[in-house]
Amino acid sequence: MSEKVNRRKLLVGAGSAGLVASSGVAPAYSQGKRRLKMVTTWPKNFPGVGTAAESISKHVEIMSEGELKIKVFAAGEIVGAFEALDAVSTGSADLYHGADYYWQGKDPAYNFFTTWPMGMTATEFYSWIEFGGGQAFWDELATKFKVKPFICGDTGTQSGGWFTKKIETLDDLKGLRMRMPGLGGEVIRRLGALPVVLSGGEIFQSLQSGAIDATEWIGPWNDQAFGFYQIAKYFYAPGFHEPNAALTLGINLDVWDSLKPTHQEHIRVACQAETQRVRTQYFYNNAVAFETLIKKHGVEVNNFSPEIMEAVKKISVEVLNELSHTSELAGRIYKSVQEHSALFNKWSLHADEGYMQMRRDG
Repeated sequence: MSEKVNRRKLLVGAGSAGLVASSGVAPAYSQGKRRLKMVTTWPKNFPGVGTAAESISKHVEIMSEGELKIKVFAAGEIVGAFEALDAVSTGSADLYHGADYYWQGKDPAYNFFTTWPMGMTATEFYSWIEFGGGQAFWDELATKFKVKPFICGDTGTQSGGWFTKKIETLDDLKGLRMRMPGLGGEVIRRLGALPVVLSGGEIFQSLQSGAIDATEWIGPWNDQAFGFYQIAKYFYAPGFHEPNAALTLGINLDVWDSLKPTHQEHIRVACQAETQRVRTQYFYNNAVAFETLIKKHGVEVNNFSPEIMEAVKKISVEVLNELSHTSELAGRIYKSVQEHSALFNKWSLHADEGYMQMRRDG
């Protein structure tokens, strides 16, 4: 990829595949009841992100007293993970649950609605979406694909990755083969590493065979389950590439408009509740798994050096500036993101961050 990133080449699009068939909008209400299909980008029953889709379905059914039921299909059961947006856009499915940066091949601005390098924390992102105008930008983007989006979960700050060797200087990144997709992958590419895109199920074998030297995935909870610590003993945290990872519930616009107002509100409220539940679920389970990885499995915890982080910050700004020039909408979104990041950062220094420092010092 050239240093001048254009709309087509910014990120090799996971979401570039299209569906040729359309089955139209889901049938209207029958005897006051509605049945919808949700596709996901997750393996069946995958802890955290995967089970969130089932949780949404359950709570919508409870709140609607059985009037609105959503049947959940895991990745591959109806369409592949990277075809979920197409399925909902065309009406082959009614809803999807996934991570919107998977659709960056359709529009790079989708990155702003999952996460981006050196970006917002989960609390900052949710605040921007709910109160800072982020939802309006998101609606404007997703409307092009006939989708109504909602934030519906967040993993919180992700880990920096698992490495088979220590990474102390920029030279240590030269030629490093690391599983890191998206904008984070573009950042490490410009630092001399070789980013590799792999699905979650391919990572362990690739580490084991030596096909890759390092990987990022999510955080201690999911990473421990995948067994990365067995091969890559050097764990780096936090991750610069995904300071949060928002999950999306996307609904076909025609389906959304055809729902009763009460059922629309049930979906809104269920997404708000699920966002909080998933955030706290990840925070708790990551803390427990982190302790286990250190005490039971002897994992060495490291931070990236100041030299590396200075370079990461500089290049992240370059990559985001280039993304902001891919469209007029991307430029407006990035301007809002910059303004709100500066606003939140000032307050965080005297709120959460300031308090945590005070507690540590105490």
